[in-house]
Amino acid sequence: MLRLKCVLLLLCIVDIASGAASNSYQDCLQLVSKFARTVTNGSVADIRMTAGVNVTCSQLSNVSCPGQMVNGVCTYQQKLALTCINGSTIRIRVQSNGLPRRCSLVPLTVRIIEMNIDFEVNFNPDVSVNAPVQSPTTVADLSKLLCNITNHASVPAISNFVKSQNASMMDTVAGVAVDGVSIFNVNSANLVDPFYPNPTTFPTEGADQCLSHPGGGGELHYHVASGCMVNPPSGNLTGCGPDIGCLNNVANYSIQMFSSYRVLTVIGIAKDGHIIYGPYLSTGAQVTSGFDICNGMFHDSIGNYGYFATNTYPYVTGCFGPGNYPNVKPNCTTNPAISYVKSSYANSFSTSTSSSSTGSKGIAFNAPIWLPISSILATIMSNAIVTLIRGVSSYSQ
Repeated sequence: MLRLKCVLLLLCIVDIASGAASNSYQDCLQLVSKFARTVTNGSVADIRMTAGVNVTCSQLSNVSCPGQMVNGVCTYQQKLALTCINGSTIRIRVQSNGLPRRCSLVPLTVRIIEMNIDFEVNFNPDVSVNAPVQSPTTVADLSKLLCNITNHASVPAISNFVKSQNASMMDTVAGVAVDGVSIFNVNSANLVDPFYPNPTTFPTEGADQCLSHPGGGGELHYHVASGCMVNPPSGNLTGCGPDIGCLNNVANYSIQMFSSYRVLTVIGIAKDGHIIYGPYLSTGAQVTSGFDICNGMFHDSIGNYGYFATNTYPYVTGCFGPGNYPNVKPNCTTNPAISYVKSSYANSFSTSTSSSSTGSKGIAFNAPIWLPISSILATIMSNAIVTLIRGVSSYSQ
């Protein structure tokens, strides 16, 4: 009996070492409670046909207004539903009309449209640092991946992404923020960083104080994290100007907007089902390293992988991860990450020989060849389990 208990204990330890995401039904319910939902009793056929929250914005013209002009003031509704679907694999359905519960500042001749964002995906699927979805190793390959406005059109198979038949075009949508607004692929139409382009001959894009702006089709969206996602301002907005420290400083301004949220803060969900967080960890530390090329990070001992807001390109998510940790940088931005280095948690789950980038043979340049403790323990415990099982078997005979 003692040997059987030891077997069970060791199996539990091995499971902890290998990592598994928090993707239960209760985990899903906890997540959706963070969103500014207007529908809370299940999914709907068409989010646009539901009753939402009224928003008034006097600075939107009759051309820009996504709703109706009432006594000369633009009035529209914000509509958002997130539904957890219980089963052997927990699913989540995300439905939004893409409009925020706040005002927006856009050129008077540019229209903001009501979208029909509608997709279903596996909630927070298990992924492994040892099996990256993306693994470029050269500048050319990394740039081809990240500096691509449509690289979020395809979602990894493990997510089982299903877009509703009547949904809006979502090829450039990377996720949905907690306020219901789309988080677009990081790149501009010129396939460069919209705020820190390289080459610098490309113009930088403008935005309002919430760092949102409309796309060519009128889709309001973010490219970077914004404090307005979690704390929408009232009244009219200003532009991203020098008076608020935003002009030519979008990356740092984005982080400063979370000064009252120096904890692990949910700001959205990606199309691959992984959670998007603000720029701080549960410890209160700002995320400045530990993320892969997709801006994703293994951020706890459980094995959860999520995307984090940073002040370097790609700011929120550059691709659907996990990605690798190469020694190269993309060529479409003047504000790349200093380096791609595994978090301590990624290292604990890793069976590779390095905590940083790898060459084509999978061995880090100038790095010692060693195995993480978790891998060594896993091997030792696996052998111990076999021995114990044999002992239990012989004892029972």
